[in-house]
Amino acid sequence: MENQIFELQYALDTFYFLICGALVMWMAAGFAMLEAGLVRSKNTTEILTKNVALFAVACTMYLICGYQIMYGSGGYFLSGLTTTLKMDDAAIAGVLAESADAGFGGDAVYSGASDFFFQVVFVATAMSIVSGAVAERMKLWAFLAFAVVMTGIIYPFEGSWTWGGNSVFGLYSLNYSDYAGSGIVHLAGATAALAGVILLGPRKGKYTSSGQTRAIPGANLPLATLGTFILWMGWFGFNGGSTLKLGGIGVANEVANVFLNTNAAAAGGLIAALIMARLWFGKADLTMALNGALAGLVAITAEPADPTPLLATIIGAIGGVIVVASIVTLDKLRIDDPVGAISVHGTVGIFGIFAVLLSDPDANFMGQLIGMLTIMGWVFAVSFVVWFALKAAMGIRVSDEEEEEGVDFAECGMEAYPEFVTQ
Repeated sequence: MENQIFELQYALDTFYFLICGALVMWMAAGFAMLEAGLVRSKNTTEILTKNVALFAVACTMYLICGYQIMYGSGGYFLSGLTTTLKMDDAAIAGVLAESADAGFGGDAVYSGASDFFFQVVFVATAMSIVSGAVAERMKLWAFLAFAVVMTGIIYPFEGSWTWGGNSVFGLYSLNYSDYAGSGIVHLAGATAALAGVILLGPRKGKYTSSGQTRAIPGANLPLATLGTFILWMGWFGFNGGSTLKLGGIGVANEVANVFLNTNAAAAGGLIAALIMARLWFGKADLTMALNGALAGLVAITAEPADPTPLLATIIGAIGGVIVVASIVTLDKLRIDDPVGAISVHGTVGIFGIFAVLLSDPDANFMGQLIGMLTIMGWVFAVSFVVWFALKAAMGIRVSDEEEEEGVDFAECGMEAYPEFVTQ
């Protein structure tokens, strides 16, 4: 009987991991559509190329070394290429002995390969955040070179100090709490993006000599809206899968709460950002509404299980207000982020880390603060060095002529909408 219970739980938990991982993988399409909609048509092909290529780079680098750095012990490199990620007979016997009495109340049990698949799509998410922030003026190959380092080294090391349980910097013992990665994934991606944007500089014509900000509208708002809906859907896998288990009544209830709260926070964020935009700009700004939904999702990601639905909605709404203020503030600081990624994932990611304190009695302020500072410090410092080295070695910005013409033709040799271009 115990063997049957164990096999059923193993199958359920493994299947749940794979389905949630597939949902998170679908977020790559959401990022691609969102970014393609919010840039000018002359830069669309390059944005799409970056998004599909970074996903492939992330999967490969995490296989080569990233997963082992984050969760392994011993050698850091090439282990993913030579090790089959499955539970052997001895491991199965050990887990069975531990969970024989507990049944579905025991620990999560699942295939190691399913864990890798779930984790690798998180890495790609972190790198996708960088793509939108540096859009319309960065060289494609410089971006992909950074993606190699970000997904293979930068993200895995900070992940090992948090989710990986590595005692370096004491984050694990300080009870830093981040359920699905407001800090570990989203803040990390935004911090890497910020380092790149500082060295890259703003797009030509974004800021006037008198210090005014000039709006550069995206080419396809229907596409951006579709991307937001895809991300909203994928986030159920992002947060829901982070329970790491499905079997058992208690866990099933937790999963349901996570889904409910994730949706509530997104709705709260969108409504708050839409109202904020109406009050601030006098118009119902669609781009702010879209970023508000994403901000609500980022805000709840650090703790989607414990809040009540009302509190989740409030947390999301606060994120929606914050993201509008952050986008405007960064523009005043002349930090050019075409899609608002640094604000959505960075500024709101910081809020999400501390929003944990509103519902998790085990979390503490110092643990959250030190965790946030460690993630930001590590990612910014190493990212800045890598961006700086790339700038010196190959350049990270296209020429003024190429930027004016559009990076589609300069970097990819083709345009996304050739029939709309007059000769």
